[in-house]
Amino acid sequence: MKMTRRTVMSGAIALAGSVVLPGMSWANATLTVGTGTLDTLSDGHLVLPRSFVLADTVAADADVVLEPFGLADADTFMPDCNLTLWRNGDRVVLFDAGSGPDFMPTAGHLMAAMDALGLTPEDVTDVVFTHGHPDHLWGVLDDFDEPLFANAQHHMGQIEYNYWTDPGLPDTILPERLTFAVGAARRLEVLAETINLFADGAQIIPGVTARATFGHTPGHMSFEVAAGDEVIVVLGDCIANHHFAFARPEWPNGSDQDTTAGVATRTALLAQLADADTVFVGFHLPTPGIGRALRNGETFQYVAMT
Repeated sequence: MKMTRRTVMSGAIALAGSVVLPGMSWANATLTVGTGTLDTLSDGHLVLPRSFVLADTVAADADVVLEPFGLADADTFMPDCNLTLWRNGDRVVLFDAGSGPDFMPTAGHLMAAMDALGLTPEDVTDVVFTHGHPDHLWGVLDDFDEPLFANAQHHMGQIEYNYWTDPGLPDTILPERLTFAVGAARRLEVLAETINLFADGAQIIPGVTARATFGHTPGHMSFEVAAGDEVIVVLGDCIANHHFAFARPEWPNGSDQDTTAGVATRTALLAQLADADTVFVGFHLPTPGIGRALRNGETFQYVAMT
């Protein structure tokens, strides 16, 4: 695999000859995988309260892990949002749809990142959801509540779809996540007649295989993307950061809806990825989000691919 990184100045691009073009954003990295091309695209970043990530972890214990990352005593975390675009043959596959304009002002910049690659929403043939949280689903509709990716087939795991479209969900979900439920239901209702639903192990697109990674949400899916003999894994949020998730995978993550299942998924998956030296993309890993897991005794370390 060969990775190429591009950096475009936020707000302006400085070109040779002192020409400055305003208003552009960035596409993060391009990775050649067999006959295909994988890009990560920045949708911006989130701003999360410390408690949302740490759950009930003792603050002093957390700071020991956070200190090497310059995050000890931080009141908020600002995780990057890295969407994955896979192009192989005639397929242009977007994993997740980003936040759109309605979630956080620091996110929702996918269209600028696609524009930097010379792509439009109409070019996308498939939109594959890892799960239904706002930063992954809410960007799927345009300003008229029509599918933004008008020519695309949309795909979501059956369990995940059933969860977010359950009419009783608003009565059972945590109050602070009620907007998650309402927002997901509205968007999935628009897609209901055309969305492709699938189970663990399904090959939803040639070379793209679903892998159950439940816990962050009830039906969270990751995806193995293969071209020839090479494979890369699109993780979504089952490994949600580059510090706690690797250094203390057995600690509960407050962003997981089922923290017990999240721990089980994370610990098993990290061991598999590390032992196989598998390259992966993490939605909330530091931009551009592509790397490997390295064993460090009983824990792990995130190693960014350069």
